Amino acid sequence: MDAERGTVRSAPSGVRRPAAPTAGGRRTDAPHTATPRAGVPLTETQRAGVPLTETQRADAPHTDPPHPGARRPPARLPRSRRPLADLPSAETTSPWILMYHSVAVEKEDPYRLTVSPERFAEQIAWLHRRGKRGVSVRELMRARAAGRADRLVGLSFDDGYADFARHAVPILQAYGFTATAYVVADLLGRANDWDAEGPRKTLLTVQEVTDLAAAGWEIGSHGLGHQALPGLPADVLTAQTRDSRRLLEEVVGGPVTGFCYPYGAVDLAATLAVRDAGYDYACAIAHSPLTGRYALPRCYVGDRDGAWRLRAKRGRHRLRDTVTELRRHRLAARAGRLRRVP
Repeated sequence: MDAERGTVRSAPSGVRRPAAPTAGGRRTDAPHTATPRAGVPLTETQRAGVPLTETQRADAPHTDPPHPGARRPPARLPRSRRPLADLPSAETTSPWILMYHSVAVEKEDPYRLTVSPERFAEQIAWLHRRGKRGVSVRELMRARAAGRADRLVGLSFDDGYADFARHAVPILQAYGFTATAYVVADLLGRANDWDAEGPRKTLLTVQEVTDLAAAGWEIGSHGLGHQALPGLPADVLTAQTRDSRRLLEEVVGGPVTGFCYPYGAVDLAATLAVRDAGYDYACAIAHSPLTGRYALPRCYVGDRDGAWRLRAKRGRHRLRDTVTELRRHRLAARAGRLRRVP
């Protein structure tokens, strides 16, 4: 999603690209009104149709904006009749993972997905001053399993914009940080056509993805065609998860173990498809009853986020962990009572 121009290379002969899935999206002609997001309950203000204030809009969790004609992600997670034990890897707390998209200079960005290189450098410097180290989500999950993740922060970049290699990587390298880039497997070297009103930005090419992986940066899957997964038929879910992984593994020449849900939209069927496709973890956005290894919540970071806003977002993440766990206990207790009913 970079406005800069670069050489676009075609896929190597050994890599087949599946046909892009049917695109889709939501209305974007009311930018100042809150839009329902997958798994995020509406506030009273949103239900009443009252426009959000500037502060409320900035603090709201951001998702990748759908493109015209795409299947609209559900506003709420569907209720499931499966027992809680079927939820993949439910956990009491979640690691702190920052969610970026584009690091570039844009005059206008209605979706607020672009962070300037100067602001990004300030944010990374703030983490460093606090004794934190930014790492890929893969490294974070491994350290967490070993009990060594206390001072680590996951850094993730959705969509695979070319400016990740041009602007973000040099800044991260200066501090010894790493990160994960989630790329759309069948759109490498193309542009963010799913963004109806956002600036046209170039995506990483096949060669750039290959070079990043060889240099040690984690490459994860962002599905095919940037399509939301909830509600898709089982065979399409299989293509989105397994085929995208196979395609990327041919490009990077090694295992691809991380998945990121387009638009942050996730339901139970999607988490099970990701798990069955052999991924080690998956990133969502919002906390939900599915929060765990295959629906990791993340913290949106924008160009307006300075030190005090990042501190506040860290606190809010911990609070949401607590609330999610309380709700999980209530659901478990309710399920236990239902099982005891003759």
